[in-house]
Amino acid sequence: MAIHRESIHGQWSNRWAFILAATGSAVGLGNIWKFPYITGENGGGAFVIVYLLCIATIGIPIMIAEVMIGRHGRKSPINTMRDTAVSEGRSPHWQLLGWSGVLAGFFILSYYSVIAGWALSYIYPAGAGSFNSVTADGVASIFNNLVSSPESLIVWHSLFMIMTMAVVARGVKEGLEKAVRYLMPALFALLLLLVGYAMNSGAFAEGAKFLFEPDFSKLTANSVLVAMGHAFFTLSLGMGAIMIYGSYLPQDASIAKTSITVAIADTVVALLAGLAIFPIVFANQLETAAGPGLIFQTLPIAFGQMPGGSFFGMLFFIMLALAAWTSAISLIEPAVAWLIENKGISRARACMWFGLATWLLGLGTVFSFNIWSEVTLFGKTFFESLDYLASNIMLPLGGLAIAIFSVWIMHTQTVRNELAMKNEFSFKVWHFLTRYVTPVAVIIVFLNVVGIIKLS
Repeated sequence: MAIHRESIHGQWSNRWAFILAATGSAVGLGNIWKFPYITGENGGGAFVIVYLLCIATIGIPIMIAEVMIGRHGRKSPINTMRDTAVSEGRSPHWQLLGWSGVLAGFFILSYYSVIAGWALSYIYPAGAGSFNSVTADGVASIFNNLVSSPESLIVWHSLFMIMTMAVVARGVKEGLEKAVRYLMPALFALLLLLVGYAMNSGAFAEGAKFLFEPDFSKLTANSVLVAMGHAFFTLSLGMGAIMIYGSYLPQDASIAKTSITVAIADTVVALLAGLAIFPIVFANQLETAAGPGLIFQTLPIAFGQMPGGSFFGMLFFIMLALAAWTSAISLIEPAVAWLIENKGISRARACMWFGLATWLLGLGTVFSFNIWSEVTLFGKTFFESLDYLASNIMLPLGGLAIAIFSVWIMHTQTVRNELAMKNEFSFKVWHFLTRYVTPVAVIIVFLNVVGIIKLS
């Protein structure tokens, strides 16, 4: 039996609180902004099938491992990795994995906050009818005016960081848990409203067919790699967020069942986002492979042309901001927990210091869209470099290390005790996937994204 322990920061009231929080961490811009456009770029239904298989064989095994390590250590990712490694007779240098996760979360939140600020800035114009009958050039002008103004971006970036720190400063139950208890149902409700709106767009059947009817002739080897990479990143793995949330999980909650529930909820949101977006795209003869501009430069055209578009466009950007908010609070929590544990300062001060540091780093992303747009490193702007480093290098390596640590470094009996799986076959399946299949898949994704291998 696993020994009962509890984090000094508190714990979730029950497993459903964890599910809401972890789903909130996983559900973010990646589901609503990225998933629809990469699905559009990679042929639709066939890509979705590969993505779902990757969630099952890569995402869920690593999530179970990360939650298990977090609950076993009951501390910030840095201290959890160090203490767990030492208790298993291994090197304390495994704490570097915790540092990598916290640093990746720090980098991601710094630019995530800026992008989330875009969503906040679109709420009022969408509701006020600024997109009504607007042309493609008009929408491009609105977007370019936003990103070319450092002052505007700083205001929205600052507002989003204040919103994030205000939640985290209140603690696990009064801040994180209360926030997700209201924000996640609101997000789901808004998404369902938008799906209902899409059903009346006149092209719902066409959008659903594109999303769910596979055409494997459109699938390439690179599409498979994109699906593998997104399955990994969409669950917030390798950045310390799921590990710290796992440290607050009650001892009697099933890690496997809880992790699977979170993965399913995250996937459902991604699919619902597709059902909300693609019918609108088809109804307005827009391009499914519009890329990253699908949300901020393509959909506003559609909302501006459709009955009720102002109201539902406003709801869409509110939903996008809520999704970003629930993810952001999970990104800041690991560092805040470490500052409290190691520096003995209050949660409010820890939030203030780390939030300020994140805000300052975010200015680099703000300026990379305007006054620093010509400043590049290896052909990438500050924002692109930070995103590449965190998403393409730190996260996959972190996920790989989590898989290795959980099944090659930790003693099997320790893992068995913490997971407490009643079904031996289920444990063996997870152990096999995490020990052999998942590491190979993550290595392939990593080698592809850094350009060492290229498949077409």
